[in-house]
Amino acid sequence: MGAPTEDLTYQEIEERFGFVSEFEGSGTDDSAIKLVLCDAVLASEGYVTADEFAEAFLRNKDRYYDLFFIPVKNMFHKVESKLELPVYAGLGNMQSSSSAMSISPMGMINACDPRRAAQETFDVAGLIHGGVSTFCRDGACAMAAAVAEAMNPGTDVEKVVDAASRYLHKTSSWEMRENIEAGLSMARAAGSYEKFREEFYRKMLRNIVSDSRETVPCVLALFYLAGGDPVTAIRYAANFGRDADTIGAMVGALAGAYAGVDGLNPDWVEKVESTYGQKQENSKAVKTDVEMPDQRVLAEQLMGIIEKRRWDAAAVQCGVDRLMAGCEK
Repeated sequence: MGAPTEDLTYQEIEERFGFVSEFEGSGTDDSAIKLVLCDAVLASEGYVTADEFAEAFLRNKDRYYDLFFIPVKNMFHKVESKLELPVYAGLGNMQSSSSAMSISPMGMINACDPRRAAQETFDVAGLIHGGVSTFCRDGACAMAAAVAEAMNPGTDVEKVVDAASRYLHKTSSWEMRENIEAGLSMARAAGSYEKFREEFYRKMLRNIVSDSRETVPCVLALFYLAGGDPVTAIRYAANFGRDADTIGAMVGALAGAYAGVDGLNPDWVEKVESTYGQKQENSKAVKTDVEMPDQRVLAEQLMGIIEKRRWDAAAVQCGVDRLMAGCEK
């Protein structure tokens, strides 16, 4: 939904489209990188690191390479040519939202455990960003933690947005933490989407529209203003402008995790399923000359990973319980 409005201001969107509330197609570059990450998650049986993420990029070169943004291509060629090891491939790459926009699977497989989601994502997201642009890795950690918290049945909107910064490094992640807080404070003070959008444009825009210091705070603020409703949040993102498709990908994943399947527009789901893999006019759409994974099968596979990790955690807890019982004796 945000692809046609990407790189436009909200004023230009209003002049050209009015209010965008529908979409065509089934994915953009955000979707492609997310599918690469899902491939890595499945191949590693749920315990993915930068190494497995890099291997998944190499496996999917023919399928998605043309969709990679500059820092992703920088990383890819460092790894492919063995110029850098995966854990160092993110050093020096330009800022973007390339990790944060696709990171929701890390929150899903760590459902209800935002701390672990942030910790594991720090490794995974380091593949694309590190060093001077490490705030982009922090943005991915923030989004993964928020998605993990959103999947907790007992959570609420405030707890979800709090989780985004709660598990970031207190000192090393200061820049992302401060920007998240600024965005949320702005949303609370504005009280409405329109006022927030106007204020955000005045105070928080970056030179590069995909800068995660802009997109991640915006996503969390839109999620807050939408009350966690996916349909409202996604439409807010599409009409926000700037990196609208990436903002939509992140807020849609977050609100979807929060509201569950009943919160989604069934017509949208049907449209995505009926057009998935078909050729799209937008230049960033997923290519169709290769076989694409079936979305329902992929969902079932990810559910299997979540269940496996749940049993792994239960086994660890059993061992701890036995150890504590032995200590008490």
